[in-house]
Amino acid sequence: MRAEWTTLRELLLPEMSTATRGRRERTLEAALRDGVRVGRLAAGTRLPSSRDLAAQLGLARGTVTSAYTQLVAEGYLIAVRGSGTSVARVVDEGAEPSQVAGPRAAQQTWDLRPGLPALSAFPRAAWVAAVRAGLAELPDHALGYPDPVGLRALREELAAYLGRVRSVHADPAEVIITKGAAEGFSLLAAHLSDHGHREIAVEDPGHPGQPRLFAGSGLSVVPIPVDEDGLRVDVLAATSARAVLVTPAHQFPLGVALAPQRRLALVEWARRVNGLILEDDYDAEHRYDRPAIGAMRSLAPGHVAYLGSVSKTLAPALRLGWLVTPLGIRDDLARIKLLRDLGSSTIDQAALARLVRDGGYDRHLRRTRRINRHRRDTLVEALANRLPGWRVVGPSAGLHLVARLPDGVDDRRLSSALARAGVLVPPLSDYLRGLPPSVLFPGLVLGYAGLTPDRLREAVQVVATVSEGADGSGPGPRRIGHPGVDGP
Repeated sequence: MRAEWTTLRELLLPEMSTATRGRRERTLEAALRDGVRVGRLAAGTRLPSSRDLAAQLGLARGTVTSAYTQLVAEGYLIAVRGSGTSVARVVDEGAEPSQVAGPRAAQQTWDLRPGLPALSAFPRAAWVAAVRAGLAELPDHALGYPDPVGLRALREELAAYLGRVRSVHADPAEVIITKGAAEGFSLLAAHLSDHGHREIAVEDPGHPGQPRLFAGSGLSVVPIPVDEDGLRVDVLAATSARAVLVTPAHQFPLGVALAPQRRLALVEWARRVNGLILEDDYDAEHRYDRPAIGAMRSLAPGHVAYLGSVSKTLAPALRLGWLVTPLGIRDDLARIKLLRDLGSSTIDQAALARLVRDGGYDRHLRRTRRINRHRRDTLVEALANRLPGWRVVGPSAGLHLVARLPDGVDDRRLSSALARAGVLVPPLSDYLRGLPPSVLFPGLVLGYAGLTPDRLREAVQVVATVSEGADGSGPGPRRIGHPGVDGP
């Protein structure tokens, strides 16, 4: 232990020796913080007492105590009565919030990242029963290599379900079963690349993972701005792209719906350029105060590829999705899927077919809609009570909401401060793809489906404390002023 403390002195002394008397506390904080972030001070390392470190560095004990207290508040250090102070496990601020862990964070973490349903509500008993029933119905030959486009029984059930719920009138022959919506995007990207496309337009802001997926097939991403009416079709029409990915029912992440006139303009654009619209209907089942808007697929079946999955309704772990294709490209997509993975799990497909056919899927959705609406209402109410200067953007739908922050707040800095306090929530600016941050208001994208109402209230309490800077000495973000005045 003493050897570690000697190393700590060697690590800190060069920086401390050049610090002026009035800045020694801040210099010590910065040196310790940087040592933790880059790994020079390993997680779990026990630090010397404030008295010992002060003697090593020639500082006042109060200077060391104050630095330790600040870094404990920020989550870089852990202080346990009777056990001293040790290094928490943290990462660089540019890393994913999911990587922020450690003893303190593991005990108090509120995960508000979007994208997950209420996993605790997964219908385990109904799913097990559906697996047993579906498996019992499968003939022996169905346990061989599957049809690459998917089990016929599931494609029939999904075609009927989508027609009933989403106004998607599709023949089972147009349906391909995929490993989640991600594989559907990958298949379409490969098809587009094989047929001469070099670009694909996407919404801006939008999902940050999609550009990487499309780049894997050699497609360049063309960001198209989104406003209160959805995708700017006029901007799209001025590009050379002939394919576009949209989330028309509930734009991700802003939540706006594509306006009727924009829908018609988008379909007209696709017909004029012989283009393809990739319709990502990622969370259409989650509407709480109004009926869901019908899918665009019904407007132009020959130009729209419709994608959905159970990742937002049941669980991402199932890796089950669907792609309703224009018939003209169905065989090419089936060929690509066959070459890639020989098809998706027949047993899981049989289980989902049985769950849909017996009404278990609809019952699950009715139950989770009640759960999700209650959680959303709880979050909205808590934000209104604790942070009245923030404004919730978008309709009562989906599994996340956007909180618009007061002008001048740096949402990335706030997100980083919240991660250190145990609240994992991404900034809205992280979803920009080409637009400068100045064109979008500062915000946070808060997923609420995964936390109970009590945990959501707790999270908002922490968010409010951090945002307000607590007593003025906490890690709350500073307002952004003119460049060079307030600093980054």
